[in-house]
Amino acid sequence: MEHLFSPWRLDYITGEKPSGCVFCVRGNTNVPDPLVVFRGTTCYIVLNKYPYNNGHLLIVPYRHTPSLATLTADELLEMATLTQRSEVVLREAYNPEGINVGINLGKPAGAGIIEHVHIHAVPRWNGDTNFMTVFGDTRVLPEDLASTATRLRSIFERPSD
Repeated sequence: MEHLFSPWRLDYITGEKPSGCVFCVRGNTNVPDPLVVFRGTTCYIVLNKYPYNNGHLLIVPYRHTPSLATLTADELLEMATLTQRSEVVLREAYNPEGINVGINLGKPAGAGIIEHVHIHAVPRWNGDTNFMTVFGDTRVLPEDLASTATRLRSIFERPSD
């Protein structure tokens, strides 16, 4: 029998669960967060803590709001602009052959956090699905989140065109 160890999950399993919205906690600019790779005026970009692939980004408004319809014009514009910038950064950092960009509004649509709207940007490569996901309900990621954050943050910190 093969064993796949994921010691980084122990904190989640045994640790204290945060109360309140995880996006509101992560968006608090007074508390540094190692997964936040960019902070804008109305929105920020954070690594998905449980990514589909390395570089899986979430573009999130600071304000707690459940849908696109409830965003202000400034929030909506910045979410779109940061999604565009995320595409550029992911292409430079990982050279993906494609990128999934999506918004899941409501539980039936696949939203895991329904009360705070966010956009997913997931780099993809031909053949990137593997047997571990299909049969083992496990994802294999070649880079740890801290390294991913460092890689992406250094690109986001450069001025954009």
